Parts: sequence; C-alpha cells; structure tokens
Amino acid sequence: MGLILWASLGWADVPGDPVRGQHVYKKCAACHMVGADARKRVGPVLNDILAAKAGTVEGFKYSKALVQAGEDGLHWTPEALDRFLENPKAMVPKTKMSFRGLKADADRIDVIAYLATFSNGAMAAPVDAGFAVEEAVLALVGDVDYGEYLSSECTTCHQSNGTDAGIPAIVGWETRDFVTAMHAYKTKHRENPVMQMITGRLADDEIAALAVYFKSLAN
Repeated sequence: MGLILWASLGWADVPGDPVRGQHVYKKCAACHMVGADARKRVGPVLNDILAAKAGTVEGFKYSKALVQAGEDGLHWTPEALDRFLENPKAMVPKTKMSFRGLKADADRIDVIAYLATFSNGAMAAPVDAGFAVEEAVLALVGDVDYGEYLSSECTTCHQSNGTDAGIPAIVGWETRDFVTAMHAYKTKHRENPVMQMITGRLADDEIAALAVYFKSLAN
C-alpha cells in the first residue's frame, strides 16, 4: 500500500479531489454505476459504499470470498477501499473483480473522494475536521431569486434537475452544509482550484442566496 495515512479518518473526512476522481472513475464505470439512476452492471452499484459492510449491496450476487470477508468484518472504510483499489485480488484473493487496481496514490485518494459524494447522503467533498464557519454567516437568510440569478455559473457543471451526470449533485443540500462547503473552498480549506476561484468572487450574501436556491429545487 502507498503512503496514505487514513487511520484517523471516517468517511466524512476523506481527502482528495472528487472532480479529478470523477475522471479517474471512468476506469471503473464500465462495471460500477453511481448516482440516482444507477443500476447493477458487472459489478454492484456503489452508492453509499463508504463504511458499508462488504458484499451486501442488495440484488447483486457476490463471490463467496467477498461475502465471507464482509462476515469476517470487512467494511469499506477509506483505508479498506484504498487497499482494495490498489490490488483487489491481493486483498480478497478469490474475488470476482478482475480489475488490476489503481497504482497511483493520488488516483485512489481522488476516486474515494468521488465515491464519498454518493455515500451516506454526502453531496460534496469533505472539509477539514477543524473547519468551521461563523454562526452569523451560517444564519444569513439568502434570497432565492438572487440565488437563481447567480446560479448559471454553478449549473455549467452541476445539474439543476438533481441528477449527477458525473458531477456531484448539489440540489436539495441543507443550506448550512452548502454554505460551509463554499466557505471551505473560499478560504482554501478544501482543495479545488476552480471552486476556490469561483467562491473567492462571492460575498457572504451571495453564497447564502445560492444555498437557499439549490435547496429550493428539491421541493
């Protein structure tokens, strides 16, 4: 295994760049789907995979080896996924998964970050555990119409109908979580140069407006 240190991380603390992870994930997409319309292919759907017990996606027929690994306690923590994605058959020798693995540490980190956007309701990359936004900023009430006006830059990538299309969905996200994520990019606590640039141009009231607008689209 590479030199990634996952020991103190839960799924919500996964590092990495999910946007880059989306591109690396193309190596996985022929067998595994994610997102609202995902269905099983050669491999199971990977929604909510982080922290899930191995071999338990409903409706998929796993190898006996992977089911047994789950019964023996294997859960898809970031650390376990890192090991498995590096060399699946080295970790579970009789798995049906024939993928040779992702050898680059950065590829595995980013793919796991991408999968985290579809796990346990998380719709964005994690923020540093110690990061917090001032309560006064979180309490700002955004103007939904202003948010709609500002949203065009967001919807060049994120789908306003709530589908993922390979880019994590942001529709329906709780406003406090949306604001926290945006400020994490703005203050460079979250890594993504494009998002850092975009949020760097936004005032607090504009971020609040975007948050309430994208929340409203789920209603």
